[in-house]
Amino acid sequence: MGPARALVFDFNGTLSHDEPVLFGIYSELFAEHGRPLTETDYYGRLAGNTEEAIIGGWLGVEGDELQALVEERIDRYVARADGSTITAGLREAVRYASARVPVAVVSGAYRREIEPVLAGAELAPHMTAVVAADDVRRGKPDPEGYRLALEALGDGLAPQDVVAFEDTEAGVASATGAGLRCLAVRGTLPDARLAAAERIVDAIDLDLVRSLVG
Repeated sequence: MGPARALVFDFNGTLSHDEPVLFGIYSELFAEHGRPLTETDYYGRLAGNTEEAIIGGWLGVEGDELQALVEERIDRYVARADGSTITAGLREAVRYASARVPVAVVSGAYRREIEPVLAGAELAPHMTAVVAADDVRRGKPDPEGYRLALEALGDGLAPQDVVAFEDTEAGVASATGAGLRCLAVRGTLPDARLAAAERIVDAIDLDLVRSLVG
């Protein structure tokens, strides 16, 4: 494979090390609605799915009630969003990449969750595109988000020109379903559930990004 001509980052658990934050919020919310959530339940069954699948599936709600709970979950996240969940090493890696190739985010999170974290980490100016849950009809594992990102990145990029970083099997399926090369990042799910990725890495850092984009 040649050098990557663009990089795309999943947000929750990949660019932003916030899966523990999300688990805490879901745990609070679900306990308040009478169905407590354990870490095993979250990481084993829910992480990486769409907001509607997580909340609707766990609490058995739909329609207006589901949408209200989605908004409540987002509100709780935004109240805690300050950029600190993006590590210094990742910030350095993104800045290095963005000086050489287009960089994007493709996420199942909503735009109003993503933007304050990118702003707090001073990475917003380095993003060519952000594709959020607001922008798609079908979330991961559907490839729609990555297809939209390819269009937004422009410059006649072919899917195989682009490397995506993901931390869940739904994310890997989404990226590879759009034809992108995908590296899975350890931390959220066991390796066996990330096996469809081209490679599994311990972390995203400057050395890894330099090896991809030159």
